[in-house]
Amino acid sequence: MFMHPQFDPIAIKLGPLAIHWYGITYLVAFGLFLWLASVRARRSPFVDVGWTRRDVEDLLFYGVLGVIIGGRLGYVLFYKPGYYAANPLEIFAVWKGGMAFHGGMLGVIAAMLVFARTRKRSWMEVTDLIAPCVPTGLASGRIGNFINGELWGRAADPSLPWAMIYPQSGSNVPRHPSPLYQFALEGLLLFALLWWYGARPGAYKGARGQPTWGKVSGAFLVGYGVLRFVAEFFREPDNFLGLLALSLSMGQWLCVPMVLTGIALWAWAQRRG
Repeated sequence: MFMHPQFDPIAIKLGPLAIHWYGITYLVAFGLFLWLASVRARRSPFVDVGWTRRDVEDLLFYGVLGVIIGGRLGYVLFYKPGYYAANPLEIFAVWKGGMAFHGGMLGVIAAMLVFARTRKRSWMEVTDLIAPCVPTGLASGRIGNFINGELWGRAADPSLPWAMIYPQSGSNVPRHPSPLYQFALEGLLLFALLWWYGARPGAYKGARGQPTWGKVSGAFLVGYGVLRFVAEFFREPDNFLGLLALSLSMGQWLCVPMVLTGIALWAWAQRRG
């Protein structure tokens, strides 16, 4: 059993300027995305339809806006709508924390739709390009959660070798280090599976030699939804929500439509091919 290391959330402090570890993890996430998406843009079928490094750089700009705006609004609407309705100015206090992945994903989807229209590209073409590049950003974010000592897990058997005490939780109860579980599942494992699948020609094979888009995007929705659903069994539910119907957390319920949409999207793209 371990004690959470209690990292200082500030990585570098230069006078009044404080750089937080969480901000660094976001920069790492954006850097990894730029690199990985550039690699995919140089490969078939994306290079065959004219993707360039400049396109990827512009795509990152749209994506950053989608993550920040969507992630914040998702947290406000999904998790604390009553509180923020009573304190609307707090919506802008992002330095106090409060981002939701599912909201960030919706924000990115909207941003990709705008990007696709401005470039006269298929929306699914854009999402198929970026889908395998997203999990490394999720992994980076989970490291940030672990450093901050937040999103700790549910109570664990004290005999579990990697059980961890989080003083931030207000108790000495051994817990699952759930951010590390999510780092491994939603980050590393999902990245490996999607990068492999996204490199297979069959993922884009269509009629008359034209690529069919949507299968990689559908695989991402299913993969993330399933792995997040599993990880939530080890993560302590938000204390202001607790467990909802069927003893499932809010995160798990948000994953259900995600998985169903992913299955439908993949099947639709498969039939088109």
